[in-house]
Amino acid sequence: MDVMIIATKACTHRQNLEKELECLHIPYHVHFVEDYPDLVEKFAIRHSPNLIVDDEVVFRKQPTEAELHAYFDTKK
Repeated sequence: MDVMIIATKACTHRQNLEKELECLHIPYHVHFVEDYPDLVEKFAIRHSPNLIVDDEVVFRKQPTEAELHAYFDTKK
């Protein structure tokens, strides 16, 4: 499973999302919109943060802890 956060460098929610993924033991990587305009275009990024799993946008906002658990529980 390939998990990616796409966020702005100034996004205050990104750090929370990273901590929640770490608590769930979900490996991920971060790409900043300022550095990856191709990803911004590919995924039609307009807000921050965004969570992409296996090349599909699954959240276009800061998901709640319950939303993350519900989503990743279906992936196990």
